[in-house]
Amino acid sequence: MKKLLLLPLLLISIGGFAAEKAADEWENTTISDATIKKIQESKFVYKKCVADEMRKAPYQTQESRHATEEIVKQCENVLAKMRDVYIAEKVPEIIADRHLKQMRLQTTRLVLQDMMFNEAARSVK
Repeated sequence: MKKLLLLPLLLISIGGFAAEKAADEWENTTISDATIKKIQESKFVYKKCVADEMRKAPYQTQESRHATEEIVKQCENVLAKMRDVYIAEKVPEIIADRHLKQMRLQTTRLVLQDMMFNEAARSVK
């Protein structure tokens, strides 16, 4: 008897949870071509900043991890400007922050890889 009473109660609670979950789901948004172009231009400026920093002489003699950390720190202000582009174009902050974090991590990995390669090449000579 208890099982029969418990089953409808369980089904009602699951149905209520599903309705609540549907209200919290992410809805697909569209970004205009102009916004995408601005974001791509900002991304180019960020990558150019990183590339320019990597060419500087002091980083060539440092240990690769420290050099990578310094390079990424020097270009943080460019990344902050890119966040401003997102916010100005009304992209939700959480999406902008996720994309910027992803870009920062990818760039850091690539810089570290390149700096490690350069460090290894210097040690071979």
